[in-house]
Amino acid sequence: MDIVITGYGTVSPFGHGVDALWDALVAGRSGVHVLEREGDLWDRVPIRVGADARLDADAALGRVRAARLDRSQQLALVAAQEAWADAGTPEVDGDRLAVVVGTGIGGVETLLDAHDVLGDAGARRVSPRAVPMLMANGAAAQISIELGARAGAYTTVSACASGAEAIATAARLIATGEADVVVAGGTEAAVTPVTMASFAQSQALAKPGDDDPTTLSRPFDVDRRGFVLGEGAGMVVLERAEHARARAARTHGRLAGWAVTSDAHHITAPLADGSEQERAMRAAVRMAGLVGSDIDHVNAHATSTPVGDVGEAAAIARVVGTGAAVSAPKSAIGHLFGAAGAVESILAVRAIETGTVPPTLNLDRLDPAIDLDVVAGQARRGRVGAALNNSFGFGGQNASLVFTAA
Repeated sequence: MDIVITGYGTVSPFGHGVDALWDALVAGRSGVHVLEREGDLWDRVPIRVGADARLDADAALGRVRAARLDRSQQLALVAAQEAWADAGTPEVDGDRLAVVVGTGIGGVETLLDAHDVLGDAGARRVSPRAVPMLMANGAAAQISIELGARAGAYTTVSACASGAEAIATAARLIATGEADVVVAGGTEAAVTPVTMASFAQSQALAKPGDDDPTTLSRPFDVDRRGFVLGEGAGMVVLERAEHARARAARTHGRLAGWAVTSDAHHITAPLADGSEQERAMRAAVRMAGLVGSDIDHVNAHATSTPVGDVGEAAAIARVVGTGAAVSAPKSAIGHLFGAAGAVESILAVRAIETGTVPPTLNLDRLDPAIDLDVVAGQARRGRVGAALNNSFGFGGQNASLVFTAA
């Protein structure tokens, strides 16, 4: 089954729109900064550096509508609107249109706010909209309502692999004939005191000192010490190629292969040897009808953790060799959790379209244990015929996607 990408949209630390994100990454800019948050709980959080999304939801969606959505739903809906418009607002039977949205945590901001209201003011002050705003499937539901998608509104919840797994699930819906068009992606808005404090306690977040906050996320660098929490959303319009041709749609690229595996090992720690990550990559490359050496570019999961980066790097080297141009966007936009796989898939497709691989920021000294061609310093130009995107998550979730030129 030939599946193409006819539209994409993002909300990121660089604002609304794929162009804004891409231009910033190619220029080597960072969206990481000291978070401007106030309140007693934020005063208790030991780490207050992140990469929150730049979006005026009231302006994008209208004040009333925005107020009825959790932040994660706002980001998802705005990204989906951009993707749908970019696809040329396809005329498709709603019975043949589906939505799949991944999220790692869902409406956590709404949940925490409602808890505070209950404690401070009582049950009568808790909004009746709290449940539809906090439920994990809220973003998929809102997009399906917006577009009239009746072939299913699915939600993948697989931690940091959620967005990539949503795209894989969407591809299966098209491949099995259940839909002709699917809007798929991921969203996350979990920059809250509770999540920040928990990740800080687990030693997962990079600890700021006197450093410039933009230097904290440093994938593959010998001095990496944890990730930076980000937020955002990415959505793509996947379409059966025959359906896209029939309406003379422009295509950005082709989703040629996908695979999902699980480590069955530990709730937070990946298998140190990256063997299940390797299996996902190999399966995705094989489905695409390619061999490892055909992959020109790898958009790595690379969260900037000491163990995770080494395991993934070893797996990449075993699958595609050491010649592919590797990039780690989390150095610039932080870790978008459930949105990461979707946003970074869009970046992989954009690399194919433009023949450009953005640089990995803050890579001053490549870890000698990592034998990869990691792009650093400045963007690299050259033909990108096939790109591999990796997304791995807590629970041992692994998702790999292969994109090629359309």
